[in-house]
Amino acid sequence: MNILNALNWRYATKKMNGEPVSQELVDQIIEAAYLAPTSSGLQPFQIISISNKELREKIQPIAYGQSQIVDGSHVLVFASWEKYTAERIDFIYDHMNAERGLPSEATADYVKTLKDTYLNLPEEAQAAHAAKQAYIAFGVALTTAAVLEVDATPMEGFVNADLDKLLGLEEKGLKSAVVLTLGHRATEGDWLQGMKKVRHPKEIFLTEIK
Repeated sequence: MNILNALNWRYATKKMNGEPVSQELVDQIIEAAYLAPTSSGLQPFQIISISNKELREKIQPIAYGQSQIVDGSHVLVFASWEKYTAERIDFIYDHMNAERGLPSEATADYVKTLKDTYLNLPEEAQAAHAAKQAYIAFGVALTTAAVLEVDATPMEGFVNADLDKLLGLEEKGLKSAVVLTLGHRATEGDWLQGMKKVRHPKEIFLTEIK
């Protein structure tokens, strides 16, 4: 599907029909998020893909009872680093250099700059920056789902601390940032289905400087 047609087709699906999304399509959506750009290539987040029905039933009350959690097929939790550390920065650049056949010295100066920049930020600012990177990948995943004609609901409406505890994210130094449910839209019972897609008037949204 043409990407603009896909973005017009998609909407924040409010009711899923319970039919599973094929793992092949889910894998493509996750791979797109995996390939998304992040600041300095640090990729400071992980994705937790949840298809287990019992676990999704436990997540539903944490997400204020939203039915898509259980009526959908998969829940993707984008969990970002709670803070940057020297070890985390070293790991990704050691891995990057090894994959590219480069000596560690090739990026030593840049890695030092990254550490000097990020590690001196307040931890709240570090967490906010990492979450922004997760949102980049989240947007790529949402767009890819639309191109593949997989319905999706972006969700910020959940109790982050409770989801973090349920999934054991704190022990991994992670915080839930945003959730994406994947499924197939129901033919009835979704108040938003079929409504005109509305955005800001273009003259407000866009400023052109020529």
